[in-house]
Amino acid sequence: MKNLRIAVLAILFVSILFSSLFAGAYIEHLSARSESDNIIITWQTNQESNLKHFVVLRGTSRDNLSDLAVVQPEGSNSFYEFVDESAYKANDAFYVYQIKIVDVDGTESFSKVISVDHRVSDVKRTWGSIKALFR
Repeated sequence: MKNLRIAVLAILFVSILFSSLFAGAYIEHLSARSESDNIIITWQTNQESNLKHFVVLRGTSRDNLSDLAVVQPEGSNSFYEFVDESAYKANDAFYVYQIKIVDVDGTESFSKVISVDHRVSDVKRTWGSIKALFR
């Protein structure tokens, strides 16, 4: 009887652990690349259920990530792409990204952290700032 209780508790613990690790979606693939003035973040899900949305996080290190954008779910086996158009306006050239997975009940889980080295010429960065003044 005691062994049965321990086995049931172990199964319950593992199921709770995995449900919190993969709240709402399981991300198969995640990558980021520097392209022209932008950074393009792509990911693919294998399975989505009870998913509220994704949040793209960005920072200059793992310790200072902040919300950048919310992306609505499209269903299981979907391919997502987010274009970070604000990266060229910053002085930092090294960014880290992570995807926060938010379930309908508020449970959150996180993808792995990925990094990208983003180089934009000073001329482009200055021109982009000047254009922004006249919008």
